Amino acid sequence: MWSWPSSTAGHPPARDPRPPEVRHPGPQVTGEEPHRGGRAPGRYRDGVPSLKNAFSSLSSRAVHGIWRRMQRLGAVTAEHPGPYAFRRIGTGTRLAFPQGTLFGTPWIELGDHCVVGQDVTLTAGMMPDLDLGPETVLRLGNGVVLGRGSHVIADTRVSVGDDVFCGPYVYITSTNHSYDDPARPVGKQWPRTAPVEIGSGSWIGAGAVVLPGAKLGRNVVVAAGAVVRGEVPDHAVVAGAPAKVVRRLDPEQGWQPPLRTPAPVPVPEGVTPQELVALAELPRQHGRPDGDGDGEGKGEG
Repeated sequence: MWSWPSSTAGHPPARDPRPPEVRHPGPQVTGEEPHRGGRAPGRYRDGVPSLKNAFSSLSSRAVHGIWRRMQRLGAVTAEHPGPYAFRRIGTGTRLAFPQGTLFGTPWIELGDHCVVGQDVTLTAGMMPDLDLGPETVLRLGNGVVLGRGSHVIADTRVSVGDDVFCGPYVYITSTNHSYDDPARPVGKQWPRTAPVEIGSGSWIGAGAVVLPGAKLGRNVVVAAGAVVRGEVPDHAVVAGAPAKVVRRLDPEQGWQPPLRTPAPVPVPEGVTPQELVALAELPRQHGRPDGDGDGEGKGEG
């Protein structure tokens, strides 16, 4: 008889004494179709979402639904100003919910069709509940866009012209700390203030800072992350910290230094989305992926 050793260490592997037909059985005839999924047929609960997963999915949908409803109800508009007494909120202007810090609203004037993103701070005065006099302290023109997380701090007059677009986390302030007295902490010294003016049509990139006394002309472009102080002429591009003019429009020679890309062609008025899709398909149908074949599609025409 064959015996089964307790350990195979140091010994040749034991031979299976069972007959070959037992060691290697052929296919079993059960009358059932073989399972094609790569594993044996599952149990009753296989493939069925668990109660925990179903509850989690329903909870997630409910939370998102509640949040969307809160965003709608918490938005501030002229018709639904909430707890804020703005001097003026123009037609079509909307402050997204949740708002950032808002105080001094009786001295804040918002033009028509402004878009103020979530978590945007708008303040007039150094602290709440101050009497700032009869004049508007912070004014946004018509069509102003303030990206999410931006701050506009107006301890003295801040004026933003029409159609000024600001990226997220832009910081505009009329107040800055002073450090004249070396014996006192900077944060405890009386700050310096100066009015800020941003000309209509300007574009301020993400994370840019506009300091007290800054006066930006019309259609000024402020690069992302720039720190702007002093005066910036009309139709100029500024970048850096402190910001410097890196490009400017010359009435006779155009942009100096010259632009490196051609101006985009605007979509004609009245063109529908369906017509745009059909227009995009034309070069493919004629075998010309680069426009009309003479380089226009590459910006060389």
